[in-house]
Amino acid sequence: MTNSWFVIVNPLSGNGDGNKYWKEIKQLLNAKNINYSFAFTKFSKHEIELVQNAIKKGFRNIISVGGDGTLHHVVNAIMMQTYTKTSDITIGVIPLGTGNDWIKTYNIPKNIKKAIKIIQQKKTILQDIGIIKKENKVVSYFNNVAGIGYDGYIVNKMNTIKKLGSIGYLLAGLAGLLFYKKAVFKINFNDKKLEENCLMTLVGICKFSGGGMMFTNNVNTNDGLFDITVAKNLTIFDLILNIRKLYNGNIVHHKKVDLYKTKEITITPKNSAPFIQADGEIIGTGKVTFNIIKKAINFIVN
Repeated sequence: MTNSWFVIVNPLSGNGDGNKYWKEIKQLLNAKNINYSFAFTKFSKHEIELVQNAIKKGFRNIISVGGDGTLHHVVNAIMMQTYTKTSDITIGVIPLGTGNDWIKTYNIPKNIKKAIKIIQQKKTILQDIGIIKKENKVVSYFNNVAGIGYDGYIVNKMNTIKKLGSIGYLLAGLAGLLFYKKAVFKINFNDKKLEENCLMTLVGICKFSGGGMMFTNNVNTNDGLFDITVAKNLTIFDLILNIRKLYNGNIVHHKKVDLYKTKEITITPKNSAPFIQADGEIIGTGKVTFNIIKKAINFIVN
């Protein structure tokens, strides 16, 4: 099955877009003479079971039809399986979700026909993958951006208002501005020991998160290093006054934002247990360590 694709479809992505557009996707795949099998997810994290079974059967090419959450679970399935090297596997994405942040780094359009054409061209990059550990145990992998603090609060809030689509990010962000309380973080990496009153700390492989915001700088997705953004004591007024900079990337130049590069970082909240998010999925709370695996999985890019 070396040249065959396994297509994993989340029918609930984008408030039901998976169901809505599957017929069109199937017709386009057939028209392009792409050989494939497919399966629909039926419950949360079902992607993990389906993808691992596909890999066991011999599939090495996976298409993720859905949003960042679907892709996140596909990546976790690949990293957790033991049937083949993760670098032997290639992922293509047909984006149908709400945020679709990962595709923005690689200029993959949110257009089904164009996305399938990109998959057919099969231009790939061997991308880094992040590992999240709590109490020295791996709890998750991620392919885009992870973080702790304000962004975790927003992701958790988004889970209750996902049906609102992209406007949900704005509402969740506003709720965070009003109600999220900053925490003191002890941050250890590269023999550095920082203690900061933080809005959030982001750990980036790619550029975009939170529905198109850019908090990472000088990203190289396969250099074996995280882009770390420590957003310190930013206030509600700082964010409101710089809202445009949140989306064009210039927020990283703010005097209350520090940037670093590292392959491992441990963050310990001192006075609270803020949410940890990875690729827009809540992972847990409290102390966390992030590590990176260089050039772990092939992704199809534009």
